[in-house]
Amino acid sequence: MSTLIEKHIVSLLAEKDDKAISLLYDHYGDTLYGVAYKVVKDEDLAQDILQESFIKIWKKADSYDATKAKLFTWLFRITRNTAIDKLRSINNKMDKEVQIDVSDVYNLGVNGINPDFLDVQENLEKIEPKYRIVLEALFFLGMTQQEASDELDIPLGTIKSRLKIGLRELGKIYGTTMTLLLLLNLLP
Repeated sequence: MSTLIEKHIVSLLAEKDDKAISLLYDHYGDTLYGVAYKVVKDEDLAQDILQESFIKIWKKADSYDATKAKLFTWLFRITRNTAIDKLRSINNKMDKEVQIDVSDVYNLGVNGINPDFLDVQENLEKIEPKYRIVLEALFFLGMTQQEASDELDIPLGTIKSRLKIGLRELGKIYGTTMTLLLLLNLLP
């Protein structure tokens, strides 16, 4: 996207001109939908999140600061945070409904895992989103902890804590030794 169009959208947002939302949707809608879908893995829910995100964007338009982030980064953060919040809300509701004696979460077993057939992405989906997002940023997107902190708008100390807990959760799935081998393969 050209910076000229981006500047035009930003000025329309600042003026609370309705055309801004239309332009945002045309230029960023599909990508932001993809961000929401990646977090929630549900098409209808991702559509709802996209709509909520555009409402938040409209309401927070005056808080956008081009000196702190590019427009897309700002839009990305709002959409991703909205998706994470929605997922947490749903998980909290489900946690209240889950009966522990029916759960098979801890029956995964790690003894027979062959490292050639490990599916990291699939197992990352088993980890709580706030930890998964940090692991993905650090290991799959190659960010440093500081870059992840800046990009995800999460304090550095929280990034470090979530990394530690996320690795511990992977350890429950793969076992400690397997997790170390996995990390060695993921690191650049």
